[in-house]
Amino acid sequence: MAVELCLLLLLLFCGSTISEVQPIYKPPPGTLDFGFVPAKTYDTGAYHEPGAIGILFKIVHAFLYLVQPNSFPQDLIRKLAQQQFGNSQGDYQKAIYYEIGFIVSAALGLLFILLLPLVGLCFCMCRCCDNCGGEMHQRQKKNADCQRSCFATFLFVASLIISVGVLCAYAANQHLTNQVRGAKKLVNSNFKDLKIFLNDTPAQIDYLVSQYNTTKDKALSDLNNVGPVLGTRVQEQLGKEVRPALDAALTMAGAIRETKEALENVSVSVEVLQEGTERLHANLTDVKMHLSNTLSDSACNAAQAASTCNIIRNSLSQLNINANFSGLPGVNSQLAKVNDVLKIDLSSLVQKGYAAFNDTPDLVVNQTRNILSDIKSVLESIGSNITTFTKMLPVQKIVADLMVYLTQSEAYVQDYFPVMEQYDFYRWLGCLILCCMVVLILVFYYLGLLCGTCGYDKHASPTTRGCISNTGGNFLMAGVGFSFLFSWVLMVVVVLTFVTGGNVEKLVCEPFEDKNLFKVLDTPYLLNQHWKNYLAGIIFKNPNVNLTFEKVYSDCKENKGIYTSLHLEHLFNINELLNISMYTEDVALRIEHIQINLSKIILLDEIGKENLLNFSSSGIDGIDFSAYLTEINKSVTKVDLLSFANDLEARADQLPKGALENALKGHANNIRMIHNQQVVPLEQAMSTLNQSIRLLKRTSSELMVKVKNVISAVNAAQNLINNNASQVIVQETKEYMDTIIGYFEQYIEWVKESVAMEVAACKPIANVIDTAVDIFLCSYIADSVNTFWFGLGGSSMFLIPAIIFAVKLSKYYRRMDTEDVYDDTENGNNGYHKEHLYGIHNPVFTSSVEQW
Repeated sequence: MAVELCLLLLLLFCGSTISEVQPIYKPPPGTLDFGFVPAKTYDTGAYHEPGAIGILFKIVHAFLYLVQPNSFPQDLIRKLAQQQFGNSQGDYQKAIYYEIGFIVSAALGLLFILLLPLVGLCFCMCRCCDNCGGEMHQRQKKNADCQRSCFATFLFVASLIISVGVLCAYAANQHLTNQVRGAKKLVNSNFKDLKIFLNDTPAQIDYLVSQYNTTKDKALSDLNNVGPVLGTRVQEQLGKEVRPALDAALTMAGAIRETKEALENVSVSVEVLQEGTERLHANLTDVKMHLSNTLSDSACNAAQAASTCNIIRNSLSQLNINANFSGLPGVNSQLAKVNDVLKIDLSSLVQKGYAAFNDTPDLVVNQTRNILSDIKSVLESIGSNITTFTKMLPVQKIVADLMVYLTQSEAYVQDYFPVMEQYDFYRWLGCLILCCMVVLILVFYYLGLLCGTCGYDKHASPTTRGCISNTGGNFLMAGVGFSFLFSWVLMVVVVLTFVTGGNVEKLVCEPFEDKNLFKVLDTPYLLNQHWKNYLAGIIFKNPNVNLTFEKVYSDCKENKGIYTSLHLEHLFNINELLNISMYTEDVALRIEHIQINLSKIILLDEIGKENLLNFSSSGIDGIDFSAYLTEINKSVTKVDLLSFANDLEARADQLPKGALENALKGHANNIRMIHNQQVVPLEQAMSTLNQSIRLLKRTSSELMVKVKNVISAVNAAQNLINNNASQVIVQETKEYMDTIIGYFEQYIEWVKESVAMEVAACKPIANVIDTAVDIFLCSYIADSVNTFWFGLGGSSMFLIPAIIFAVKLSKYYRRMDTEDVYDDTENGNNGYHKEHLYGIHNPVFTSSVEQW
């Protein structure tokens, strides 16, 4: 059955996975989202929290460590399992050394079992002979009250310790029963998890298979979008040279239009400036003539106006034009040539080049239709092969068979539970009887202490003690009697449970917790003298495979997949049955056969190139820019007319009021009008001329070189497309292929990881082991049994001092037959006399005895 189980798990968990694949291509493709493998949560929590009684468990563990501090004897266990124990003389010595704590403790227990009944028998016979405290006579002593108090205190303390011990024993007994009753729920939880483990595994496998569609859909999406994907990649690589060349040509087309506008502005501005300066010159001449006539007036000869008139007369020479535009050369010939160039729309030609280059994705789509259909067929065939292969696996049948076996096992366990509970009831009842034995002894001791303490009268003589005090003494002696009767029975149980439970804790529970037990089980040739690794021999029929109990348990404890935990790759080679690499190679070969011809792309035809050359020979570089800039940099007039007018008006104000002053102010206003109407428009025309001339100067600077560079860049890009594009296409096609193949590699890696960590996570198997060993055997049984003998053993040991103190104390509570008579005249003997000389009989006690 173990072999069949392992084979089932192998087929279930490996049927649709790849154990080894080729490394992922570089660069890595985009990440695919395969989602999460469906998995239900297991209910079993293989951890036991004992609660408050856990403190007692820890105390017992500490006591066992004191008794047995030695490490786990792996060598002795191995020899014992291999039936080689005793072959060497040191084996027994090592075993005794390891068990010396248990041996000594058990020997003391046996000594207790043998001696205490014998001592009790001797004590009883001794008291029957009126010895050992059996004589009903008490000597009076000065420290009698102190002794009585001490004995009572010691007995009470011993009784308290015994009470604590019996309470611990009872708690452990009840705890074990409660856990046994609740074990059914834990067992059912384990069976439920195992059923989930079996039922979910086929669904998980189906999910892994179905996620191939995610890979296929992504690959088909890229294939359907081969233009945007591959075409865009090719376009981006070629665009590193093509786009700058076309951008330069488009920029040059814009420069031609700007040159035309600048030439037109220069032509118009020069004409405006020539006509304007002529009119300005005539107007300024008239102003000077009229000012001269005004200054010739007799009023200027007056003493107050003479100096002012002379100053004005001397400044008239400034009223004249400064710039002379009549000698500037024209640009009509250059403008005519540029207009001829613009008859051909260079921008439109460049845009056609852009459009042709942007059609690269469409060219790729049109030229790869046949190959892409073949690739899609290959992808569909891969999915069909995976589905067909998984359907060939008898998954459902094997799961059904295992489910039947699991159901039968569960039914057997359920049937066995009532029997186990019945036996546990007998055990619980027996342990309760043992506790009741101790409780009975304690009842006598506590009643004896209560009655003796409450009924004791220190003024009463030993022969006249009250009934309650006497009853207390009798209770104490009854407790002593039952102690002798029950103590050896208690100690027999303590010794047996101590040796058994203690060794289970030290040889099973502790080694299981620190995994030393697994190391013993993993010892080569231990369980089978012909197999190096027993587990590998059972599963794979190959004991040389490195498969250990410890590794399997640890992996399942971490909830890894059973494929990883059991190393099932040694039993089932997936690559031989389902090797996607051969399909990916077929896909790669078909993608490599993609041939793309981009020779139909024309970036700029010969007409456009000729148009650029015509522009470079338009003659704008022959314009005399220095002559233009020389005149432009001059002012329109030699003096600022507004400043001149303001100054003229200010000097007129210095003259006496009259016709001369008014005439000069009229001339000032006339000058301002000339400035506003003629000088300002001329300045605007000069500004326009300045901008246009400087633009033309920049454009004409090395114009031939610039045009040749643009043509060279366009030719280089065209040459790249015509001659070297195949290399770019091959490179980008390979990257495109890597992307498509990378999707399959991602799927394979995801399947491997899912099988290793998620599919058929074997946590339930580890939970079953933990439940059986750590919880049932160790936490439920061993800890409870060890706590039981610890409490019961402590109680039994303290029965010895309790017996001694009870016997001593009963003498002070019981009514005596005789007592000592104190004689005041005899001081030599301190008032104490021998009983046979001075004993006085108790008439009450004597009469009662006679009645019996």
